Amino acid sequence: MNTLEVPNDLEIAKQTQLKHIIQIAAKLGLEPDDIEMYGKFKAKLPLSIIGKEKAAKGNLILVSAISPTPAGEGKTTVSIGLSEGLNRLGKKSVVVIREPSLGPVFGIKGGATGGGFSQVLPMEDINLHFTGDFSAVEKAHNLLAALIDNNLQNKNNSLNLDPRTISLKRVMDMNDRALRNIVIGLGGTGSGIPRESGFDITAASEVMAILCLSEDIEDLKNRLGNIFVGYTFDRKPIYARHLNAQGAMASLLKDALKPNLVQTIEGNPAIIHLGPFANIAQGTNSVLATNMGLTLGDYTVTEAGFGFDLGAEKFFDIKCQSAGLAPKAVVITATIRALKYHGGAALDSLKIPDPIALLRGLPNLEKHLESAKLFNVTPVIAINLFASDTEEEINILKEFAEEKGVKIAVANVWGAGGEGALDLAEKVIEVVEAKTSNFKPLYTWDMPVITKIETIAKNIYGAANVEFSQKARRDLKTISNLGLEGLPVCMAKTQKSLSDDPALIGRPRNFTVNVREIEIASGAGFIIPITGDMMRMPGLPVHPASENIDIDNEGNIYGLF
Repeated sequence: MNTLEVPNDLEIAKQTQLKHIIQIAAKLGLEPDDIEMYGKFKAKLPLSIIGKEKAAKGNLILVSAISPTPAGEGKTTVSIGLSEGLNRLGKKSVVVIREPSLGPVFGIKGGATGGGFSQVLPMEDINLHFTGDFSAVEKAHNLLAALIDNNLQNKNNSLNLDPRTISLKRVMDMNDRALRNIVIGLGGTGSGIPRESGFDITAASEVMAILCLSEDIEDLKNRLGNIFVGYTFDRKPIYARHLNAQGAMASLLKDALKPNLVQTIEGNPAIIHLGPFANIAQGTNSVLATNMGLTLGDYTVTEAGFGFDLGAEKFFDIKCQSAGLAPKAVVITATIRALKYHGGAALDSLKIPDPIALLRGLPNLEKHLESAKLFNVTPVIAINLFASDTEEEINILKEFAEEKGVKIAVANVWGAGGEGALDLAEKVIEVVEAKTSNFKPLYTWDMPVITKIETIAKNIYGAANVEFSQKARRDLKTISNLGLEGLPVCMAKTQKSLSDDPALIGRPRNFTVNVREIEIASGAGFIIPITGDMMRMPGLPVHPASENIDIDNEGNIYGLF
C-alpha cells in the first residue's frame, strides 16, 4: 500500500500476520534456546549474546528531530521505517527504541510504537504492560522509598537520617498531578514519621536511568547502591548502600535488565528496552539494548527523545561517553507542520498550506543542524511526510537543505513503510560509507559543573546567559562537597522550545536559561539542572487518550493510537 490515507495504527496492526518470535530471532542468527520467550511474539534477550568487539565495529545511526509540536514529530516512526528501508536494501538492520510509558499512552501523545505501516508489534502489548519492565522499575524504586521510611521509624536501627534532606519520592507509571506533592506518614504512632513527599512518573525514576546505563548485574548493583538518599543530622551523606538496598533492588530488576525482542510490521527484528523521558532524564534506550543491536546487526537504528537539544545532546554527551559509542550519522526528523508552527502558525491551522510560515520556521531546523555538526556527526534531514504536505512546501525544504549542503529525503514511512524510506536509507548508507563522521562530545566530564551547563545552554540552545537561583548555587556546593563535580549534566528543560520558556518558538536568541535547582542522580552517574517550570510528574489533558480505549468480550483492544 503506497498512500498516506491509511487506517489507524491499531487497525493496521491487527491486519498484520505476526511471525512467531522464534522466526524473528532466526533472522539474527539466534536459536530458540538463545531467547527467553514471553508468549509467541515477545522474548527477552540474555546479556550473554552481546559481543563488545562486534558491537564496536557496528554502524550506529541516531534518529533525532527538530523541536516538536505537542503530538511529536515521528522519530519512532521514522526510526522503524529507516530500519525497514535498510533491510530492503540488503543491509542487516535492527531498530532499537524505548518502551512506551503509560502516562503518554493514556494522556495526550498516545502510544510509542510508531505509526501507520511503520510500527513495532504487537503494539497493544508493547504499549500496555509489555514484559513488565516498567513495573519492575517501579517496585525497585518504591522498595528503596519504603526502606528509607522504615529506617526513620525504626529507632533501634536508625542511620540518624534527617527527614528534611530526603529528596527521593515514590514513583508510578501514570500521569497523576494530584500526587506531585503529598504528606506521608500520617496515622499516629506506628504509621511512620509525617513529612512532605510526592510521586514522580516512573520514566523519571533514577532507577530507570540506572538500568539504561548499566552494563551488567554488578554494575547495576553498584549504581543502585550509589543512589543519594539524604543527610544525617550531622551532615553525613547517606546512600542506598547504607540501607543495604542494592541487592534486593537488583533482584527485582534481573529480568528488566534484559532487552526485549519483537518485530516490525514487515517482519524484521526490533529491540525495545526501557524508557526514560528526555525532558527530565537521558531519553534513550539502554546501553545493553544498543550494544545488543550492534552485535546482532550491521546497521543499528536508534532514537533519542524530543528534539536534538534534549535527547540527542544527552545521547552524545552522557550515553556515548559512558558506553564508548560512536554514531556514524544522525537523522534529523522534520515535519512541515512543526516548521510552520515554529513560523507562527496556529496549532489548529497546520494542515493548511502556508509556505510563508514554513520559511519563518526554518531557523529552528537550522539550529539543530548546527548542533549536530558540533559533535562532528554528519546529519541527514528526513521529511516525515503527512497527507497535508504540498509539493511547494516540500521543495522549500529541499532548497534549504541544498543551500546548507545537507542530504535530505522525503520519508513516506507512515503510508508505505520501508518502501517509503528507501531514499532516506540510501542517503544514510552514503554518509556511513563516506566515513565523514568522527564523533566527539560537546564537553568533557572533568569540566566544572557551571562550565558544562553553560556549554550546553549556549552552544545547543543558543542562550546568551545562564542564571542560577540561590537554591541552585547551594546545590552546586552540595555537589562539590559530595565529590560529584566530575559527573555529566542531564538538563531538565521543556521540549517545546530551544529555550527554557515553552512560549519561545522558532529559534529564539538573546535569552537567559534559568536554573532553579540541581538534583543529584549519583547512582545513574549524572546531575540534573532543573530549568524553567519543569516537573517530574505530568498531568492528564482535559480529554485524555484513555477515553478512547476499550476492550470487547473477545479481548480485542480498540482506541489505541
